[in-house]
Amino acid sequence: MKQHYVMPVGVDDFRQVRQEYYYVDKTDFIRQLMDGHAKATLVTRPRRFGKTLSLSMLYYFFTLKDAEANRALFAGCKIEQAGERYMAEQGTRPVVFLSLKDVKEPDFDRMLAGLAELCKRVYYEFRYLLEGDVLILEEKAVFRAILAKTASPTDLQYSLSNLVAYLARYHQKSVLVLIDEYDAPIQRAWDRGYYDEAIDFMRNYLSSVLKSNPHLDFAVLTGVLRIAKESIFSSLNNLEVASVASGNYLDAMGFTYEEIEQMAADFKASDKLPEIKDWYDGYNFAGQEIYNPWSVVNYFRQNCQPAAYWVNTSGNAILKHLLREAAPAQVEELTELMHGGTVQAELMEGVIYNDINENSDALYSLLLNTGYLTIEDYPDPYAADDCAMRIPNWEIRTLFKKEVMRYLSGLGSDGRMLKKLLASLLSGNAADFQEKLGTFLSAMASFYDTAAKESFYHGLVLGLLAALMPRFEVVSNREAGFGRFDIAIFPGKNQRVGAVLEFKVAEKEEDMPDRAGEALAQIRDRDYLSEFARRGVQEVWQYGIAFCRKKCLIEKG
Repeated sequence: MKQHYVMPVGVDDFRQVRQEYYYVDKTDFIRQLMDGHAKATLVTRPRRFGKTLSLSMLYYFFTLKDAEANRALFAGCKIEQAGERYMAEQGTRPVVFLSLKDVKEPDFDRMLAGLAELCKRVYYEFRYLLEGDVLILEEKAVFRAILAKTASPTDLQYSLSNLVAYLARYHQKSVLVLIDEYDAPIQRAWDRGYYDEAIDFMRNYLSSVLKSNPHLDFAVLTGVLRIAKESIFSSLNNLEVASVASGNYLDAMGFTYEEIEQMAADFKASDKLPEIKDWYDGYNFAGQEIYNPWSVVNYFRQNCQPAAYWVNTSGNAILKHLLREAAPAQVEELTELMHGGTVQAELMEGVIYNDINENSDALYSLLLNTGYLTIEDYPDPYAADDCAMRIPNWEIRTLFKKEVMRYLSGLGSDGRMLKKLLASLLSGNAADFQEKLGTFLSAMASFYDTAAKESFYHGLVLGLLAALMPRFEVVSNREAGFGRFDIAIFPGKNQRVGAVLEFKVAEKEEDMPDRAGEALAQIRDRDYLSEFARRGVQEVWQYGIAFCRKKCLIEKG
């Protein structure tokens, strides 16, 4: 099939991509599955990493429907090159393919209604089952009720396993089941307060298909998170999980360097490879280097213009919740990540939503699974389970600032208050800077937070200043002169003015002027400005900042 040179932005139908767009050949995933799949395989990847397109590819390869026409879609692809024993499996199975990504309802009743609509569409594709006598009268009655969206919750709960049984009986073949974004309804249920009801329903909905089902050939599921066996895949012993941290099929979704190299050559942009690497590389899937596919496709579509294309338009309620609940120590760790650092955390592969707030490592595992972090060093299997995580690339650092740090600072979507605070700081308007910083303190800091003393205030200010990057270099706890400054802001290209901030905590409000004065004197006495002089920065605002609970006082030098 002729290779086209138009990038498929937002197109996840395999046939359409093969016929109309540039295609990166991922059909070796089919061979890998055929060589040794489990009865049920769950592949977890961040959003927009090609999960839906991958399942669509499996559908067009295996489905009995239009099998001869579909065969042309794989002409010249890796699966055809693998040999006839693989291509002999093409077009040989009844396939049920459904996506749960749009079932995101505000309450349990509407979730059931959303699933009823989805079930109706899936059943309609197989309405030929109503013909003849393959189904008995009672089965036909339930089938028609599902088409009319009048089926009972129980019939709806077992609708998928029943459909698989009907198809196997009709075709005298076991059935392939493909479920995209299986965890989308569960994530929404957790956020909206009907998690237990949703889990009970989805446990039976999935296990009735996946567990000890003689009519099932095999199943492939995709999602963002691996929901722990204890909560949804109860007693399912035949589930293989391929996550961002472990398992097989590492290059099935996302682009490898070799694929990026070929794309750059095809689009006559080989000189752009270093830029693509800086912006969109950096993911480490169990040792496999992976580029963000959505961003790379957009990059080439936009004539090689680098930008933060990876936008999770559906949002991530769990991420927002965890960040709102982040402890002061985590605030400081997250801001350190902004500056190229790493965080040590236990890798939690399975998630039980009701326990998610009880373990601080859950935040970092969530950021890992959703694509905001990647693994720097994998844990030693004979030692601790902790591993080092980092922000993967420039794109995610940009999004990290906009998304993650916005939640930490409690900002609205436009961030006008933060912009005014930064403008005051950089212009030397200490009174306005103090007022704006005090507003953030009042809105964000509880008495418990401020009891954490200087580390909380340091993390808070460092998080706010992350919005200055990359126009400025924001450095924390770095040696300079005869000591270590708290935070320094070094001007970048086309910027002139820098700043240095030193923090003190006062036990009582009346002590704040003295503590702010001590902080300002420390900047001078320990010669923190020497690092600015070394860099040739002549204009530096000096701020001694005293905090007391929800109040601050700023002395400017």
